Amino acid sequence: MNFYFLGIAGAGMSALASILVTEGHTVSGSDDGVFPPVTTYLGRLAIPYHVGFDAGLVPPDVDAAVVGSSAKLDLAHNPELAELKRRGVPLYSFPEFLGRHTAGRDTVVVAGSFGKSSVTALLAVILTEAGGDPGYFIGAVPLDLPLTGRSGTDLLFVMEGDEYIVGPGDPRSKFALYAPKSLLITSLIHDHVNVFPTMADYEAPFAQLIAGLPPDALLVCAHPFEALHRLAAGRRVVWYGREPGPGYHAENLTVGEVTRFDLVIPGGARIPLETELLGLHNIENIVGAAALLLERGDVGAEALQRGIRRFRGVARRLDKKTTASRIPAYEGFGSSYEKARSAIEAILLHFPDRPCVVVFEPHTFSWRDPAALAWYDTVFEGVGRVLLLPPPRHGAGRAQSTQGEIAERIAAAGVQVTSVTNASAVLADLSATLAGDEVILLLSSGPLDALPETLPPWLEARFAP
Repeated sequence: MNFYFLGIAGAGMSALASILVTEGHTVSGSDDGVFPPVTTYLGRLAIPYHVGFDAGLVPPDVDAAVVGSSAKLDLAHNPELAELKRRGVPLYSFPEFLGRHTAGRDTVVVAGSFGKSSVTALLAVILTEAGGDPGYFIGAVPLDLPLTGRSGTDLLFVMEGDEYIVGPGDPRSKFALYAPKSLLITSLIHDHVNVFPTMADYEAPFAQLIAGLPPDALLVCAHPFEALHRLAAGRRVVWYGREPGPGYHAENLTVGEVTRFDLVIPGGARIPLETELLGLHNIENIVGAAALLLERGDVGAEALQRGIRRFRGVARRLDKKTTASRIPAYEGFGSSYEKARSAIEAILLHFPDRPCVVVFEPHTFSWRDPAALAWYDTVFEGVGRVLLLPPPRHGAGRAQSTQGEIAERIAAAGVQVTSVTNASAVLADLSATLAGDEVILLLSSGPLDALPETLPPWLEARFAP
């Protein structure tokens, strides 16, 4: 079949596109806001797409179209959508299509406020290392797999389940359109305040997801989150956490370039594990993935050890951007307070003797919401300096904090902050201030004015080992 993706450069859209490519279908598309790593990924797959929306560029023989929520879908501004409707082409949202496409498979859904992409990718890597060929859908670019989405030949299909709404006309959470046979929930804290104003609003789709599980479904949850205990009350739950508690946990943790710990299984058995991932939050992710796979009986201890040791993470989740610089640079996905803080704590843990310079872009609406200014009181605790890029302009019409207001709040918390206008200003500042003993963290869910691509070679040219 010939599929057309309107908004193809979204993380979920591109992952679904790659699933269809692995099945032999023809895929093309368009988008307006495009930036790496997804654009690089689409190029590697040789999926053709164009920037902007032009009805004349829609292929003549489209069998079905998948419409992303980030595209400009208003008919007055999107001639491609109007053209597809004029032709009578079947239109789907990506979660709607993905849910239908995976119906009948042994679906494992990974949900939660954070950790979804990393855990889904880790599950796929471990299963592949064990000799399987699972299907998978990952909302980020894994460093150890060739694709973000793959159909696979096994019945098992592992998928990231996002709680964000399907789109402006469909307020359901995306994961409501999936049918998990097994469910892993990594975390539950208030997020996406633009569509879930209160914690009760945010919890509601998770409650529905749990309530909709088949009676014999496996439910694995992170025990540190009180809300999960409430929402899962009355069901059998396999609990896990980094620290001792109910269910699976880690002990004998030694943090280093290679971090080592024992996975403690209910009943007392232990499996020694090693990882190169940074941060204590990744230890919890590993424990959760191991709990799910061992409970399902998908892998044994040796395959678990090999897969975890091999796993390097996903792009933009604390992946190292430099290879030959005295000043290492990492990129973290800072879409919420908890994600940003866990990335910062990981850098401080692994580089305790290096001043940490954070280049931060408040990209999501949550960071720009005046009600969330209190986030800046503690999120950069322990950081040496913050270079603050301006907030983006999308979401006009809503009250939003300015760059100056955000900088003032950071400074009031006792953290040195410099407001910068763009990537060139960042490089000019670093050129004048870096001493050579720092570590740099790029932190955003947005493009960071292409700094993830331009900063590493700049560092390597100036700070060669």
